[in-house]
Amino acid sequence: MEHGICALSVVPVRAEPSDKAEIVTQLLFGDCYSILLVQGNWYQVRGAADQYVGWIDFKQHTPVSAEYLQAWLAQDHPRTLDVVQMVSDEKTRLPVSLGARLPFFDGMTLRLGERQLFYNGAATNPANGHGPHGPVDQRLRLLQKMALTFLKAPYLWGGKTLFGIDCSGLMQQLYGLIGVQLPRDAHQQIQLGQVVHFVGQTRPGDLAFFDNAEGRIVHVGLMLEEQQILHASGEVRIDPLDHNGIFNRNQQKYSHKLRLIKRILVD
Repeated sequence: MEHGICALSVVPVRAEPSDKAEIVTQLLFGDCYSILLVQGNWYQVRGAADQYVGWIDFKQHTPVSAEYLQAWLAQDHPRTLDVVQMVSDEKTRLPVSLGARLPFFDGMTLRLGERQLFYNGAATNPANGHGPHGPVDQRLRLLQKMALTFLKAPYLWGGKTLFGIDCSGLMQQLYGLIGVQLPRDAHQQIQLGQVVHFVGQTRPGDLAFFDNAEGRIVHVGLMLEEQQILHASGEVRIDPLDHNGIFNRNQQKYSHKLRLIKRILVD
């Protein structure tokens, strides 16, 4: 099996091997993947972090060795904290967006396959409590701070960046910044964590899930203080939540019906 890494700012991952197919997710700079199938000029790939499967254009593939992938999987790589920053070497300057992984970052350089690149922006640091073993309260403070950075980002089905993001992609990116790898879609994310039985018992960082008329989980958002929820609906916005669901202040009506609340980080 061949493997690769996203060496561009972002690579669209499509439902089918066609430029006309819907984008179901995105690979961001530093994301590794494995190639499952080749069909013409398209590679079916599986994301190394979340196991999500889709199709990418072969021209956007950058190969890495099996040894590199195993080393990549064995580490929790720092993430960018700047809205946009540059990685560079003597030949290339590449913009990377908030939440992108910095493989094998040592505070100055990172290793992208065989290439060494420089990065001088802000990044998460496990030594400062940002990683998976840091204090819960410290990680939740970073989570809330970064959540507000995404405000007004436009909604984009399959998106995972400040320049276009969907509801579950937003949750995956925010939790990734504090060392927690969530699955890609809301119906997968709801399987994690502990149930919070009442809206009045929510804490900042809890995830609230919403269903449609058929009972399918179709939306997710992040709880903040005072029963406010941050979610991607048209744009990343903050609305009040009660036992019925999300009340959209602009429309003066409920926009999403509450199904369940889960606590991902437990003291």
